[in-house]
Amino acid sequence: MSFGQQLQFRLTPARVAPIDLLLEADPSLAQIQTYLPTSTCYVAEQEGQTVGVYLLMARSKTVFELMNIAIRPSLQGQGLGTLLLNHAISTARELGAQRLEVGTGTFGDQLRFYQRAGFRVYAVDRDFFLDHYTEPVCEDGLQHKDMLRLAIDF
Repeated sequence: MSFGQQLQFRLTPARVAPIDLLLEADPSLAQIQTYLPTSTCYVAEQEGQTVGVYLLMARSKTVFELMNIAIRPSLQGQGLGTLLLNHAISTARELGAQRLEVGTGTFGDQLRFYQRAGFRVYAVDRDFFLDHYTEPVCEDGLQHKDMLRLAIDF
């Protein structure tokens, strides 16, 4: 399925952000509630249905952080995530960012996803998932402990 021409992006108030989708990328509602109020929310819609979401936060005038990015599980693996990420990168640039940062686990699909887009590791936040999540965050049977901090410079 081709999403490029049918996908519409819309700026959405944080108070009506699709929490169900945000939880796909970040399993902690408590964590989401720490960054959602200070983030800018964009939803991706197809035929009137919300199919994806991402949140951007300005860390400074020139540095933005991608706080969350998610697509409906039934639509994963079809290129929609790449379209969302490309839109987030373009939006950050349009808003004056010279750098876009993101945090992710030290292994798994998400790490490859960001690296394919040109993001590079610049720091490790040791024990992030142990210190900030009450439940273990696991992928492929392994528990995430540290967070990799990645960035792409424009």
